[in-house]
Amino acid sequence: MLHLENIYKSFDNFIAVNGANLTVKKGELVAVIGPNGAGKTTIFNLITGQLKPDNGRVVFKDEDINKLSAYQICRRGIARSFQIANIFPRLTVFKNVQVSVLSQEGKSKTLFYPAKKIAVEKTNSILESVGLTDKAEYPAASLAHGDQRVLEIAIALGNKPELLILDEPTAGMSPDETSATMKLIKDLSESQGLTILFCEHDMEVVFNVAQSIMVMHQGETIIQGSPEEVRNSKDVQECYLGVG
Repeated sequence: MLHLENIYKSFDNFIAVNGANLTVKKGELVAVIGPNGAGKTTIFNLITGQLKPDNGRVVFKDEDINKLSAYQICRRGIARSFQIANIFPRLTVFKNVQVSVLSQEGKSKTLFYPAKKIAVEKTNSILESVGLTDKAEYPAASLAHGDQRVLEIAIALGNKPELLILDEPTAGMSPDETSATMKLIKDLSESQGLTILFCEHDMEVVFNVAQSIMVMHQGETIIQGSPEEVRNSKDVQECYLGVG
């Protein structure tokens, strides 16, 4: 579904991504890991069009998307969340997701028209799928941190993605919140056939959930393989996990 082929990206004299490669198959749960500054978020920004690569190709469903805008890439079926929750704090949980659904359906210009009957069923379905139905009328700002992160996932789902990209989805969460959120992500992948690419620092989470792991170091791809292959890689042990 997604291929990154020999991707480079630099900022002035700093090389952020240095010949990275990544493959994501349809229906897979794929993790990108690496030390801080390895280039993980830059990779996500390159995939979603926030940045353009200096060299290399980003291919989604056999289409080179290098030159497409972020909006066009979203329309192709790629949605994402960010390291910091990106929600509308004054709107209710329901309206946060409804706005996303209306935008995806090309009905965003109806936002100032009475919207009680617009995209209600779809919005409620998404809220149910992420476990936020009972908080639908809460102001988004009133949610606990973990629920705000889940709400951001719900907003991304409103775009009907085929590929969902999650940048540190459990950042700042308690262990219980982390466990519940990763279970949700795994359930979404299995129940909806959703392809998910995520970045995470909690190695226990990564190795328990991911089907494939790509390891980055200093902008390069060290390895991509199964959790067992990555765990046993001497290069990974030396640069990231620690020998032994």
